[in-house]
Amino acid sequence: MTEASTAPVGPRQRLAQALRVTIAATVSADVDDGEVTAAAEAVEAVNRRLAEAAGTDKLPRRPPDFRAEAQEFFPTSPVADGGYPEIAGTAWFDYPYEGPPTCVHGGVIAETFDEVLGASLLAANSPGMTGTLTVRYRKPTPLRTDLRIEARCQRQEGRKIFAWAGIFHGDVLTAEAEGLFIEVPPAQLLAIAEGNIESADPVMLEAIRAEALRRGAASDIHPAR
Repeated sequence: MTEASTAPVGPRQRLAQALRVTIAATVSADVDDGEVTAAAEAVEAVNRRLAEAAGTDKLPRRPPDFRAEAQEFFPTSPVADGGYPEIAGTAWFDYPYEGPPTCVHGGVIAETFDEVLGASLLAANSPGMTGTLTVRYRKPTPLRTDLRIEARCQRQEGRKIFAWAGIFHGDVLTAEAEGLFIEVPPAQLLAIAEGNIESADPVMLEAIRAEALRRGAASDIHPAR
């Protein structure tokens, strides 16, 4: 999503940056089929190497660290209003994210909003799952330029959490979103994760279990044996 940074990056971030360039070239570069075939064979070789080196376990998913660099905040996947902290950042969308000519695809904008709104809830210590997401496309959002994104939690009413986010090109608001999120108690979140045990991350599962126990959310939750 973002243009390559000059800041030092780890091996995974370096690979991700290289892949973004490859994807952009696949979509936009005018090259002959022979070059594309050669590139595909090179990528396939890299994939085989990674598959051979990979273990059987999924990379652990850890809770986000607000002290880390922005790209470390949500590695698998991008300051106050009404008492809640605000998050802000810069995005740069390349050709793979194009919808209307020269503009960012509306679905990509919606996906971006869902991600940053969720991050704003984490920053406000009020995490929740998306209930509804309402996006207003006010102006075309241009490709290949710096865009500013802001997001903040607005208020909480019982289990309902309300948040807002906007994308700006310069001083122009090109799109905005209002999200209604539902607070999910740790006991319920644990039940969801255990219901999908085939894909559950053991490290994250134990973190959810520990939080449920800490909060005394349910008497029938016990540490894993």
